[in-house]
Formats: sequence, structure tokens, C-alpha cells
Amino acid sequence: MQPTKKKKNPNANAEKQKRFREKQKALGRKMVRGYVSPKALKCYAELNDKTGWSDSEILSNALRITYAAYKKGQIRVLNQYLEDNNL
Repeated sequence: MQPTKKKKNPNANAEKQKRFREKQKALGRKMVRGYVSPKALKCYAELNDKTGWSDSEILSNALRITYAAYKKGQIRVLNQYLEDNNL
């Protein structure tokens, strides 16, 4: 007698991803997508290496720091620093 094989749910991974996205949304998180320039990728690699932050932590902190610079009227200074230092 041959052992019976269970049929796998072909939608199991999609369902798992959907549950994950719903859970993140319920926690107030939003997925942000985009492409990163080579300069930004170098900055990302160094930040990740030095801090051990995840992608989400790096993006969240970068947005918060940029927003703080904007609110304090320092966004031009921040942009100038990036340009001056080829970042």
C-alpha cells in the first residue's frame, strides 16, 4: 500500500502574505516601495552595518529625520550637506 500524499494548498503562501499585510496595516504600518539610487544604497549599506537596523527601521528613521529637518526649517541645509558630501 502506497502512502497517501496530502495535496498542498496552492494559495497557502498568498494567504499567509495577505494575513501578514493585514496585521501590519492593523498596527498602523504602511508599505512603501521604491527604487534606491546607487548613492543611497551606499548610505544604506553603511547604516545597516554600523547600526544593525532593518530596512524598515532605516526607512522609518530616515523619514522622521527628514521630517524633523523640514519642520525646523533645515531641509535646505540637509540637502546642501548631501550635495557637498556627494551622498
